[in-house]
Amino acid sequence: MVLLTNDDGIAAPGIGVMREHLEMFEEVIVAAPESEMSGVGHSVTLDVPILVKWFDERTAVVRGTPTDCVLLAVHGFMKRRPSVVVSGINLGPNLGSDVTYSGTVAAALEAAIHGIKAVAISLSTRSDPDFGPAARFGARLIRFLEEKNLPPGVFLNVNVPNMSDEEIRGIRMTRLGRRVYRDDVVQLADHVGEEFYRIGGEPVCELEQGTDVEAIADGYVSITPMSLDLTDHSYLEIMGSWCELEGLGL
Repeated sequence: MVLLTNDDGIAAPGIGVMREHLEMFEEVIVAAPESEMSGVGHSVTLDVPILVKWFDERTAVVRGTPTDCVLLAVHGFMKRRPSVVVSGINLGPNLGSDVTYSGTVAAALEAAIHGIKAVAISLSTRSDPDFGPAARFGARLIRFLEEKNLPPGVFLNVNVPNMSDEEIRGIRMTRLGRRVYRDDVVQLADHVGEEFYRIGGEPVCELEQGTDVEAIADGYVSITPMSLDLTDHSYLEIMGSWCELEGLGL
């Protein structure tokens, strides 16, 4: 059984196309936000009741975040634990540092926290999307993963170019690149002493070899394994000397 969610909302076309392709070979339960939740990251709703409305017996509409959707489905209303959680197909890329903002990636991360295989899938465009190639690739990847073991705490972040099956040049295993928003704060007109700002702008991409950003720019599907462990292990030994050097010892 596959749990399918997203951050674009239940009415987004990407989740519908992904569902169609997954249901060709697998039972699918959908638990998706009632409205768009792009950019919410790994936020969770605490101490407030979360409304769940059932569109049909396999489709739950959640008035909450993508993380809420995974938590409620896995620990609440699903009768069986899903074999895989699929988040997407997101409209727009989730590359480099974007993953820290992404509700799409956060849903896969939440599944990994609970020991469930998980994949976040994004289509690298904001306009004129063709979700078919991404859905077909995603379905093949899920079938492949059901026969494989991922290390504990590891999930996959997949980005697909907005190209036809014939135009996509192949698959690259990648690391996260750099995609930085440098002009993302714009001050708007003031209103009676109040200041208004808009966060947006276009990111600056650095095409470093081996990164997800480079793969998409070259017309390849990018698959990046991500881990729950955010520890910088290479720096632990250096930090171990700080207590003595800075007089921080207890």
